[in-house]
Amino acid sequence: MTFQVIVTETDYRFPCEPNESVLDAAQRAGLEIPFSCRKGVCGTCKGRVVSGEARAFAGDALSPAERAEGQALFCNTRPRSDLTIAPRSIGKADPFARKTTTARVFRLQRLADDVMLVHLRFPAGIRARFRAGQHLNLILDNGERRDFSMANPPRESDGAQLHIRHVPGGAFTTHVFEKLRRGDVLNVEIPFGDFLLRDSAKPILFVAGSTGFAPIKSIIEDMAIKGIDREMVLYWGVRQRSGLYSELPEKWAKANRRFRYVPVLSDEPSPGIRRNLVHKAVLEDHPSLEAFQAYVCGVPVMTQAARIEFIAAGLPEDEFFADAFVTRAEVASAGP
Repeated sequence: MTFQVIVTETDYRFPCEPNESVLDAAQRAGLEIPFSCRKGVCGTCKGRVVSGEARAFAGDALSPAERAEGQALFCNTRPRSDLTIAPRSIGKADPFARKTTTARVFRLQRLADDVMLVHLRFPAGIRARFRAGQHLNLILDNGERRDFSMANPPRESDGAQLHIRHVPGGAFTTHVFEKLRRGDVLNVEIPFGDFLLRDSAKPILFVAGSTGFAPIKSIIEDMAIKGIDREMVLYWGVRQRSGLYSELPEKWAKANRRFRYVPVLSDEPSPGIRRNLVHKAVLEDHPSLEAFQAYVCGVPVMTQAARIEFIAAGLPEDEFFADAFVTRAEVASAGP
């Protein structure tokens, strides 16, 4: 039996099979709900089931309170009846916006012991449209995909700069650090994601964990190109000082009086650098977040903790935007 899914406050409706996720059904119908991991780990596709019955598989990133409120992750939600849903955003897919192409490794640079800059160039004449903060899929030879945010601003559309952190035991990241060479060709699909700057006059809190710096770099550089002038502060959290692999934040702070930079270390003391969890450092400086927008990027445990504690500190829920970097191990542990 095929069920119908209605999107509240829109004219959108689409069919969904009992063993099909709402996310997959929406995409099949030409609609886009933001997503990343597809396994209920990152929380990107969160929304609300307004009416109807649905079931969700393991790997659900929702808290008990969110489940009680009818929140759902549409990547692992299957209908058991007709549904009415309220995703955080949905729209018609642009069939010309996303493209699959090859990309050649133009440059490899070790930014830190566990972070590699992989600079890709698209074939001559190929430009990929994307927005600052979005990510691409690397398509591996076995068909598996890996998501990586682009650190370059959209104006540099002839390629992509990726900040890839080596994950111990990770087959692909180990390949990047040990075997990938200049001139190697990779297959990519671009773009994905809604970790995008929203129009507002509010001051911005950028919160990056490790290579979560990459999409935030893209957004900040794009703001400078477009002349977007807002108060903003970047909190960049890593374990050790060597993880602060770019001097750009210091340069931005010197060039822009409305930009402030706060590096944060969690595992080692270092003179002149804050020692704390990065989202805790934000709350130390800003006990009330009512007046802010927050853009948070890093591992799921950090983005989820930041969301809960920032909202508790007064941040409006609709002013919190996150991109969770989910490892392959986390996806595998989430089950089917």
